Amino acid sequence: MRIRKKPWAEAELENNSRVILDAPAKKGKWAEFFDNDNPIYVEIGCGKGGFITKNAQAYPEINFIGMERQQSVIAVAARRTDEALPNLALLWENAMNLSDLFEVGEFQRLYLNFSDPWPKKRTYKRRLTYRGYLESYRNIMGEHAEVFLKTDNRNLFEFSLNEFCADNWKLSNISLDLHHSEFEGNIMTEYEEKFSAEGMPIYRLEGRYDK
Repeated sequence: MRIRKKPWAEAELENNSRVILDAPAKKGKWAEFFDNDNPIYVEIGCGKGGFITKNAQAYPEINFIGMERQQSVIAVAARRTDEALPNLALLWENAMNLSDLFEVGEFQRLYLNFSDPWPKKRTYKRRLTYRGYLESYRNIMGEHAEVFLKTDNRNLFEFSLNEFCADNWKLSNISLDLHHSEFEGNIMTEYEEKFSAEGMPIYRLEGRYDK
């Protein structure tokens, strides 16, 4: 997602208590930060924060962390999530830095919602469901790993199915048209609301890996 640079973004990140600018210093200490031992779920590419905020509202017994690499986008998310939600934090970070932010087993589920499909063949290793990424996710999540994926891109979805299988993940709740399926409890992202309103199918899967 690309949005125009916001002149107020830097100040928003510095002054919004929801944004954690020293995230590497929290490695191994996220339970202390949230002041509880509840499970931690992470979203990579949280965009403007709609999905992760709705989850934090719906599941107060879970701690949620939204990551976004674009400064202006995470600043918009921070500004929009003005409700008091002690179980929500936002990070201006890149997916490649997960091992710098969390100890092994410190979070239990990862959400990948409408990630960049990197459609050119030469860029397939940059897709967040490339097997190299999947291996890194399961290594850092430890004994039990969960990755939930949603996308509007059929090619990325088919690629992801193959990559999960190649890395020996168990797949469930696979949907080729989520909004016309029997799946219950779906929380939509901003992209999802837009695409589904246009009649586009939403693809979804759940991947789990147990050591």
